[in-house]
Amino acid sequence: MNFFRNKNKTTKISNGSLIITLKEDTIQVGIYAPEEKNPGLEVGYRKRGIEMRNVVEIKELFKTIDKEEILSGINLQIAEGEIYGFLGPNGAGKTTLMKCMLTLSTITSGSIEIFGKSLQEHREEILSQIGSIIETPIFYENCTAKEVLKIHAQYMEKNITELDIMSSLSMVGLKNTTKKVKEFSLGMRQRLGLARAFLTKPRLLILDEPINGLDPIGIQEIRNLLLSLSKEHGITILISSHILSEISQIADKIGVIKNGEMIEQISMKEIMRENIDLEEYFMSHFINKI
Repeated sequence: MNFFRNKNKTTKISNGSLIITLKEDTIQVGIYAPEEKNPGLEVGYRKRGIEMRNVVEIKELFKTIDKEEILSGINLQIAEGEIYGFLGPNGAGKTTLMKCMLTLSTITSGSIEIFGKSLQEHREEILSQIGSIIETPIFYENCTAKEVLKIHAQYMEKNITELDIMSSLSMVGLKNTTKKVKEFSLGMRQRLGLARAFLTKPRLLILDEPINGLDPIGIQEIRNLLLSLSKEHGITILISSHILSEISQIADKIGVIKNGEMIEQISMKEIMRENIDLEEYFMSHFINKI
């Protein structure tokens, strides 16, 4: 998502749509796919016995703001159907990298390929297949959760049905709520953000701290949901968090970033071979780095 200043203006783009908020002069923008499927996207569901391709390939990515290097030579690969846990302290660069992957922030140098194609050259085509939560989700405050998704669906060129909307709300435990968004807790807002991200049936989810504000039961529900989306439906997920215990329960692979540099990328299987949990692993391997 990105924000622009405008006044009461609805904008259409080729091969997709923009979502507009009604609050004062701020519009919230999201790019969505056309109804027809695009055969050019080189991504599919996970299949047993077939080697999975990388859905995300980031090479030597640098991001500089006012001569300050925010991201330094990032290299990152995420395989098809994989859950990639992205870890690091606040300000390490996790959100900035995710924004670069959604073209919400420009890169200084390097390359990003998603679904086997250059993000710079195939922006709309790629973004139409991605669902995301970046920072705090923004909604129509005077609408219910169902109304938010209905409005969201009106600007999409996919065939989104009432059943799809109710299914997305049911997945995050908001099917029966009648509250307006302005009455939602932080946890309920996070749930609605996830429902909106799922609504388009994306092939890649980019989730920035999606369990913020959730109670323990909510965290467990979202954990099970993400596992189901990955393992049963082959959806690739990049999820950032500072909660090591949660990431350890869902991630296939983890990457650690500090001060804009990738310190480590390692599979959870490798960590498990050492017969210790994720927190112990980092305490023993990266105490001087993190």
